Amino acid sequence: MADRKKITSGRARRAIKIGGLASQVGTSYLWTSIRRPFLNAARYEREMLDTHLRNARRIVEGSKQLRGAFMKLIQMLSTRADLLPGEAIDILRTTQSSVPPMDYKLISQQFRREFSKSPDQLFAGFETEAFAAASLGQVHRARLKSGEEVAVKIQYPGVDATVEQDLRNLRLLLRTLQAVAADVMRQKIDTKTIYAELEERLREELDYVNEARNINQFHKLLDGDSDILIPRVIKELSSRRVLTMTYLDGYPLADVFGEASDPELRAWVASKYYKLVWRQILEFGVLHTDPQPGNYLVTYHPHLAILDFGSVRHFSDQVRRSSLQLAQSILKRDDRGVGAALLKLGYLERGQDPSPLVKVIYILFEPVITDRPFHPDEYDAIGKAATVGEMAFEHKLYKSPRHSIFLLRALVGLDGIMKGLGVKQNYCAMFRECVRQAARATE
Repeated sequence: MADRKKITSGRARRAIKIGGLASQVGTSYLWTSIRRPFLNAARYEREMLDTHLRNARRIVEGSKQLRGAFMKLIQMLSTRADLLPGEAIDILRTTQSSVPPMDYKLISQQFRREFSKSPDQLFAGFETEAFAAASLGQVHRARLKSGEEVAVKIQYPGVDATVEQDLRNLRLLLRTLQAVAADVMRQKIDTKTIYAELEERLREELDYVNEARNINQFHKLLDGDSDILIPRVIKELSSRRVLTMTYLDGYPLADVFGEASDPELRAWVASKYYKLVWRQILEFGVLHTDPQPGNYLVTYHPHLAILDFGSVRHFSDQVRRSSLQLAQSILKRDDRGVGAALLKLGYLERGQDPSPLVKVIYILFEPVITDRPFHPDEYDAIGKAATVGEMAFEHKLYKSPRHSIFLLRALVGLDGIMKGLGVKQNYCAMFRECVRQAARATE
């Protein structure tokens, strides 16, 4: 029951925990490297993979003990396939799963801090058991005095107090992973850029007033799409640490995964989600960047419901337009246009030969330029990532602008959800439709 009581707190205690974690990770890699001269190539590769997996488990276990902001930061890092190999990244992604909820007493205290009243005083009914719990908060069902069913998201007490120290301590872990990436993965990682983006997104996720603004913005952006459901914010029962929204019913997106599910429904969901992601990138310039299946529901009509709006990336219009130019050039196989768009997006230095990165783009975008019915399992994301990593090392393709970090998270999530749904269809045709629609909207 101790893990249900509170976030591990205390600056020194958390610093020691994360410092010890970074030290363990660094030492294990050092020991494996020292043994390298005494091992043949195959044995060294096996031992290094074992080291990657052990360290990924250490990081996950440490995040579960510390919870709060540090766990959220590890979730954000779990899409960075350039830091660790795919097998280890898969372990890091387990931080996306639910964590044990906190005691209702602590949640009630948080309400009193925010509204000077308990949940029982504010609602006609309030379920004391959370139906969802994650790294920063948990969600309870409740009923307004009007009788309307709502979902109430409450931030864990003490999370905001740990943010500054967790961000400082994260630098140490990032430096360790940076050294590993350079020495083992042969990748040059700009940890300053990664850190700055993680910090900004984390601060946004901790502010539920900001999340309420995101919800209202998505209502406007998707106003013409009756297939998408978005909760409505109950403003008078929301604050920086409490967010009350209308309750959306349905079944988790992951329940639609697999061949046992209705194939027509899977095809509808795959098409809807796929187009939704590309519309956000190419047409809106506003992207939901937390693509774990638990953030989506499928209703019985069907509709696709979006539940969580804490992690939303707003792109400048220049970035959105350049992304659209890149998409148009990819479809045309226009190497010069692809290179020009990559320069505008900050992936290339002025005067740098674009041809190696253009080749990388065509590898990464294989599913959207293959103009035929395409099964997501045909695309070996891990194998392609290894190929791209080798090309990046050979040609020194290391630029990673800030706006790309959470874009990558969303696209990795898109690949995972498409693989989960397992629908064979012409993704190139759907992508082309999204590009045309975005171009029309831009005119």
